[in-house]
Amino acid sequence: MSIITISESAQQHFKKLLANQADGTQIRVFVINPGTPSAECGVSYCPADTIEDSDIEERYADFSVYIDEISAPFLEEAVIDYVTDELGSQLTLKAPNSKMKKVADDAPLIERVNYAIQAQVNPQLASHGGHVSLVELTEDNYVVLQFGGGCNGCSMVDYTLKEGIEKQLMAEFPELAGVKDITEHQAGAHSFC
Repeated sequence: MSIITISESAQQHFKKLLANQADGTQIRVFVINPGTPSAECGVSYCPADTIEDSDIEERYADFSVYIDEISAPFLEEAVIDYVTDELGSQLTLKAPNSKMKKVADDAPLIERVNYAIQAQVNPQLASHGGHVSLVELTEDNYVVLQFGGGCNGCSMVDYTLKEGIEKQLMAEFPELAGVKDITEHQAGAHSFC
């Protein structure tokens, strides 16, 4: 089973790009700062002399993709696509596990909730310059969160907490009793709204 899914259009795009490179050049996919909030994914050319013995190779019809062993777990379920719309064409790389390794379905509830927060909730809040951190999971199954960034002091934070985050987490984890916010909100220039 492949770590990364590459669409047919992206494969054709890579094939065209590689046609203009030195013989033996392939594609490398990587994560800088994997498993952290500042994780960044990238795609680059991979000349034959830069391939390491520990790299993982995924073969496609016209080329190979190399992934370093540190990046591999953070690239699970990644999708590379080449999208064309009225604005032009663009290569996209979506890696939902880049900021945090996917956890097993039988992992402790707190680990599964934290993974959902990092992989699903925080990317949504990032568009507003905000994020949440899991502070604790109480004995009575309440998720306690701390808001940060543009969410701190935002007038919509209660709505975001109850109608967004709580509904999303409780739909995924029916055993939860709810979500609480312990942030001392201070309105200011940093607030999104």
